[in-house]
Amino acid sequence: MTRVPQFPMTDHGSSVLLNTGAHMPLLGLGTYRLRGPEDTYQAVDAALTAGYRAFDTAAVYCNEADLGQALRTLLPKHGLSRADVFITSKLSPKDQGAKARDGCLRSLEQLGLDYIDLYLIHWPGTQGVAVGDKRNRKNRSQSWATLEDFHMEGKFKAIGVSNYTVKHMQELLKACRVVPAVLQVEFHPRHTQKELRALCEESGVCFQAYSSLGTGVLLTDPVVQAVAERCGRTPAQVLLRWALQQNVPVLPKSAKPDRVQDNGRLFDFELSDSDMARLSSLECGEKFCWDPSLVV
Repeated sequence: MTRVPQFPMTDHGSSVLLNTGAHMPLLGLGTYRLRGPEDTYQAVDAALTAGYRAFDTAAVYCNEADLGQALRTLLPKHGLSRADVFITSKLSPKDQGAKARDGCLRSLEQLGLDYIDLYLIHWPGTQGVAVGDKRNRKNRSQSWATLEDFHMEGKFKAIGVSNYTVKHMQELLKACRVVPAVLQVEFHPRHTQKELRALCEESGVCFQAYSSLGTGVLLTDPVVQAVAERCGRTPAQVLLRWALQQNVPVLPKSAKPDRVQDNGRLFDFELSDSDMARLSSLECGEKFCWDPSLVV
């Protein structure tokens, strides 16, 4: 079983090495549902205080500009520079295909950055196109070619995808000029995505988790609560640590500063092999988020 070294959050021991040669922190702040400059500022301030050095946004979150402004204000306060943080954003499904270049440029402009550390295709489908329409395949291929161009120009230091299935990944890997650095998908004890993880490992793609708490449902799961009580930790910390001990980066999200800080306290304890097995035994294929399997 892979163990996460217990180093300070600024140390590369708490990061994964991407196929680009860059280090990506194992812990990042998810910003989905963060709305407005004030909430974004408070969450980012709490995250930086707690040692977070990665921040995940997306065009569809409508907060790229707020995140960029918060970081420009807060990095000096915390004695940090742009090079000390890892920023991820994602292409909107409405910009899939011919509009991809405009979407990429818009993300750079909204964030106020010369480069983005990681840029993802957010969804394998196209907004306004039926999931069974073969144009989805052509559009995401065109989007990927655009991301490859931005990567080669140095504007995106790494590129990847989100919500891709095994089928989508196999299709991409056969045709790409640049192998994706990251696949970001739903991952938690009830949905462990074993086949997808194996494909990523074989292909040198970092498998990253979102919705580690199962949209909050898993916080009340009896097994999760029992492990948390035994460890003297919160259910959220247990679920996040379960992923980290498998070398899977996580992106907990919250607008509440105290919860942001609690979710970051993951590197001073370890789950036993038996606790890891108990949590993994919850696997039942249950998803709580979007299902990309119908997108052709």
